[in-house]
Amino acid sequence: MVCNPKFNKCIRNLRSNYSKMGIISLMTGWPGPSGFGSSTTAEQVTAGIDASDLTVVITGGASGIGLETSRVLALRGAHVIIAARNMEAAKEAKQNIIKNNQNANIDLLQLDLSCLKSVKAFADNFLALNLPLNILINNAGIMFCPYQLSKDGIEMQFATNHLGHFYLTNLLLDKMKSTASATGIEGRIVNLSSVTHLRTYKEGIKFDAINDKNSYSDKLAYGQSKLANLLHANELSRLLKEEGANITVNSVHPGLIMTNLMKHSLNLMRIMKLLTYVLWKNVPQGAATTCYVALHPSMKGISGKYFLDCNEWPASDFARDPKLAKKLWDYSNQLLDSALQQA
Repeated sequence: MVCNPKFNKCIRNLRSNYSKMGIISLMTGWPGPSGFGSSTTAEQVTAGIDASDLTVVITGGASGIGLETSRVLALRGAHVIIAARNMEAAKEAKQNIIKNNQNANIDLLQLDLSCLKSVKAFADNFLALNLPLNILINNAGIMFCPYQLSKDGIEMQFATNHLGHFYLTNLLLDKMKSTASATGIEGRIVNLSSVTHLRTYKEGIKFDAINDKNSYSDKLAYGQSKLANLLHANELSRLLKEEGANITVNSVHPGLIMTNLMKHSLNLMRIMKLLTYVLWKNVPQGAATTCYVALHPSMKGISGKYFLDCNEWPASDFARDPKLAKKLWDYSNQLLDSALQQA
């Protein structure tokens, strides 16, 4: 029996969060209304789908569930642009995909989401390729890292998981709109959130103390950034609907998967997996919900929703608060303006 109070609280929170989302279906893998469930893989949810007319940008597409997502989208014929911080790892990932799929159409571009200058450079480099853009998957992230500030002076988890993706999406949005308009194909934006959005600071987002070191909690800061992913998707979805743009925006929780994302608390995660093993997925299962929301025909026209195990699930009260979403949108733009002026 582990007697560390913080660890025991973490286990209780994990079980509590999953009980709110139907622990029976998670344990059994039984399909939900979509016909898919927690045991479904990315290949299964995309079976028979022809994505050869689609161009996809995926952040963090060279490792973990991002790599599996890249592999499966390429398998279905999509042109996949992997945005990666570590280009050596990205080159190796590309080679591994092509080894098993010689027809895979994959390009690599460097991106460090914690650095706004790098985000701008990535967007400029992608736009210079004069490619269409049908799908943007904001997949990359960091988790439970010790307190630190980004190059732009912003708390690292918030900077990487939310603000970098917020800025990237803004920079690529006109390309997505023009692609959807020219082709008639619905554009899709997928934000990878997490069930941990339920475990954030008491105010949801610490607008007045985003960089405060004294109140920093690596777990709550991660939950805050994942809540921000949901709020970002919901507000962008609202704005695009208002505009009449043919683009949907949704959020997903991929599930619990042991990947490099957990490197800052690997021992804790290993013990948690041992005690909650029925809730964990393998990587092909972890990539399923992303691929479902990005590609499946049944997702046409669905926007501003949160998905787990390829089925829609209720998000937290904070995540469904339109005023909080609007406040985060305005705050993120102000934060961007301030950081870019100082760069």
